[in-house]
Amino acid sequence: MRRIIAAGAALLTAGGLGLGWTIARRLTAPAGPRNFDLTIRDVEVDGDRRLLVLDRTRETAARGVYNLWVETGDWVRVSDEVLDRGSDQIARVVTDAANDFLASAGDHFSWSGIYFANPADAGLSATDVSIDTGVGVVPAWLIEGEENGATWAIHIHGLGSSRAGTLRGAQVATEMGYTSVIVSFRNDGESPRFGTGRSTLGLTESEDAEAAVGYAIQNGAQRIVLFGWSMGAAIALRVSSRARERGVIAGLVLDSPVLNWIDVIKANCARSGLPAVAGYLAAPWLTFGPFARMIGLPRAIPLREFDWVQRAEELAVPTLILHGARDDSAPISLSKALRARRPDLVQLESFGAGHTLAWNSDPVRWCSAVNAWLAKQLVPLPAT
Repeated sequence: MRRIIAAGAALLTAGGLGLGWTIARRLTAPAGPRNFDLTIRDVEVDGDRRLLVLDRTRETAARGVYNLWVETGDWVRVSDEVLDRGSDQIARVVTDAANDFLASAGDHFSWSGIYFANPADAGLSATDVSIDTGVGVVPAWLIEGEENGATWAIHIHGLGSSRAGTLRGAQVATEMGYTSVIVSFRNDGESPRFGTGRSTLGLTESEDAEAAVGYAIQNGAQRIVLFGWSMGAAIALRVSSRARERGVIAGLVLDSPVLNWIDVIKANCARSGLPAVAGYLAAPWLTFGPFARMIGLPRAIPLREFDWVQRAEELAVPTLILHGARDDSAPISLSKALRARRPDLVQLESFGAGHTLAWNSDPVRWCSAVNAWLAKQLVPLPAT
């Protein structure tokens, strides 16, 4: 009996390690191509309106404005209007398309909150610049502000996303007169591949964001607002906490922030149909050096350093959080907990949206909230 129990325990341990290995590998996987997993079922013409008939999913039936990235490389934007087409389908109204692209039934696409393809698409005039990170040069967009050049915004995208996703926030920064740097970082699919190409969940990527801060300071920035999306928010918090950046970071604008990686991993396990507790199995593969190197990471990731609910007392700058109540990837409960612990510094705006889709669900309210908060927190600096 003891041998049977011991054998069973060994199998359970091996199974747990194997599942943890799989979760950690998928979480840190190198950037890959988009997954065009949805299909346009039909195209309707109603006067001067074109409507796309799609399978009803939680995403496609969500109110808000979104982008359909088509397998051909084109994109189609749809309006907030959702029209029923039976129990299994809905229709969305086309508002714009790349190069007047006309979508057709059978086209495969990816549903996305990344609304703008590039700065010009967002009505912004940008210059391509390169930022030296110490391990390589990463591309960035520079958008000159109309203020006096003293206040800058640095925009940091999330895991599996791209810098184009942050253009939603760059529009607001530009309206405020700030100069913006929209930065990429190592292994995100736009910047050079480093090592095995795997993400370190913000650990080494924060070095690239710090290089962007240095670039801004070298070019006249006296104070900086960090805009971070999802993992980009974790990067922004890490950058703002480092002693050499204190003083110049004047505020944080965080959308759907990762505030505790373990809870985020658990949430994503649950979303994938696994027990949430399976998320704990990934922790040793990320935090223990030999295990981390076995999955292709350069070193262990100190996940406790990314637990900002526990580190709430260390938060040193005013922070605005914009978060969707339906976020099943980075739970809004963490943002609520951080606000409860630091009501003196944290303001939380809740939206009826999923992960990083608060802007899409209500662009006017999102922009108004950020504008009002920035105007309150950052008094214009005197011209020099």
